[in-house]
Amino acid sequence: MDHQLVGLMETAPKPGGDVPHKKNKLQSKRKKPRRYWEEEETSPTAAGASPGPSRSKKRKQELRPRRPKNTHIQKKSRISKKPQVPRKSGERRNLVPQRTLSGAQDPFPGPAPVPVEAALKFRRIDKSKKLLHSKSKTRSRLEVADAEEEETSVRAARSELLLAEEPGFLEGDDGEDTAKIRQADIVEAVDIASAAKHFDLNLRQFGPYRLNYSRTGRHLAFGGRRGHVAALDWVTKKLMCEINVIEAVRDIRFLHSEALLSVAQNRWLHIYDNQGIELHCIRRCDRITRLEFLPFHFLLATASETGFLTYLDVSVGKIVTALNARAGRLDVMTQNPYNAVIHLGHSNGTVSLWSPAVKEPLAKILCHRGGVRAVAVDSTGTYMATSGLDHQLKIFDLRGIFQPLSARTLPQGAGHLAFSQRGLLAAGMGDVVNIWAGQGKGSPPSLEQPYLTHRLSGHVHGLQFCPFEDVLGVGHNGGITSMLVPGAAEPNFDGLENNPYRSRKQRQEWEVKALLEKVPAELICLDPRALAEVDVVTLEQEKKERIERLGYDPEAKAPFQPKPKQKGRSSTASLVKRKRKVMDKEHRVRTLDKVRQSLEQQQHDQEKKTKPTGTRPSALDRFVR
Repeated sequence: MDHQLVGLMETAPKPGGDVPHKKNKLQSKRKKPRRYWEEEETSPTAAGASPGPSRSKKRKQELRPRRPKNTHIQKKSRISKKPQVPRKSGERRNLVPQRTLSGAQDPFPGPAPVPVEAALKFRRIDKSKKLLHSKSKTRSRLEVADAEEEETSVRAARSELLLAEEPGFLEGDDGEDTAKIRQADIVEAVDIASAAKHFDLNLRQFGPYRLNYSRTGRHLAFGGRRGHVAALDWVTKKLMCEINVIEAVRDIRFLHSEALLSVAQNRWLHIYDNQGIELHCIRRCDRITRLEFLPFHFLLATASETGFLTYLDVSVGKIVTALNARAGRLDVMTQNPYNAVIHLGHSNGTVSLWSPAVKEPLAKILCHRGGVRAVAVDSTGTYMATSGLDHQLKIFDLRGIFQPLSARTLPQGAGHLAFSQRGLLAAGMGDVVNIWAGQGKGSPPSLEQPYLTHRLSGHVHGLQFCPFEDVLGVGHNGGITSMLVPGAAEPNFDGLENNPYRSRKQRQEWEVKALLEKVPAELICLDPRALAEVDVVTLEQEKKERIERLGYDPEAKAPFQPKPKQKGRSSTASLVKRKRKVMDKEHRVRTLDKVRQSLEQQQHDQEKKTKPTGTRPSALDRFVR
């Protein structure tokens, strides 16, 4: 009986063991809601088997390209070899073709590659100069700098699409000479806004006049020989100030903005504001003949009758230096916009180049057999135009050789010269203004045939092209004339640097930023790129002086000393053997370096000897060995 009770107890089911819980029963009855884009599953998954990936995941796996393992993907350059259509801003950046709801694929996935020519125009790092055997840390820094430079150049090339304006041009009919086209014909052909930029100011009572445009190209200042000084917004013809200093005015210049004006009067240098109120009278600068303002250095350069070239820092009001040119009266002066070097023309036919950091001229160029009458330098700092008493007009190359590229004899010598932003050259000869054009920006003007010619009502006394406008301002005995010169200026301006439409608040903020970024006067030199290079000669000289002073070389590599080892491995023979091994390794490295340098030199010499493929074959080539 007891055994039967035990069996019953063992086989009796547990209370509630097979009966499912009420909550679990409700969850099992509840089904997952199905969306309208999901299909109903036909075959349920087997019990205990793991469910497979969903349809959306399968579709992504089909679209995703498979890549074999242990493969290295080379980083593609952002610069392409062929120009393509630029990428729109709404396109996605991943390179995988994206499928839309309609099933169509993007034919041009990813960012649009940039043409090589467009990107190289903005490169600043010279890749031809490579450091041999540089350290790994230095090499990694150079690679990072190179990558940042490439990224910056690509962005600058892409932003060129935003520059919608194009430079103008003047093109005649078949066989028509553009020099015969008059200003009246150009005014009739252009729109009303451009035609309003041509005007004449009849001011015969106080002439002749010198004029100057502001850096933004919006304001014009002019001063007459009989004391008349005025400044105006020449676009809207709104007069800013007009005074008579009751003294001869020899030259006039805007300072860093249109709010300050410097006037070289008969005795001293005076500074006025845009309301005509005199702010300063600088008596240390006396008998001034010419003025030039260096905007990035805040320096006002003055040339005087006494032969002194003076640099005045307008930010602090102090004279930086006064250099004696020892060449008599200085009445021919201009600046190089590229490197801020001052060019002075002298009566002995030479042009001297000056920097405030050096008391002697940086270079002297013999240009004419007579005195120099006018000098002008283009905006890229590559070409210099000079005219002399020998009626010669010459174009010089300033890239280290200082040789004349072209010359032309004029019937009447040019007394005034001016370059435009795109390389046009204007010359004032008596009461006639001739303009020569080249192949574009960065190319020298062709002196064979003039581009435009215009006759004035008086002799020319001053020339300047207006920045960012196809306008040439001419000061003469009869007043001021504004000429239309198609294709003279840059069509697009930098709104953060020279904004013609800036407000008063923007101008004040720009002045603060310009003062913070002011370049010291000691950095003015012929080649600004040399500031970022290492002066190897000075470095070697300082190293030699340091060795002589200390008696030993602190940077010399210490001789190899093997570390002692235990268990009899530090014997004399073992130490000598280890030293010999290190010496042989260093000798092998030095030998490989010498062999590599000799091979590179031989290859360079062989390239020099090879004849260019573009030249025509000659019968004398068979005698060349």
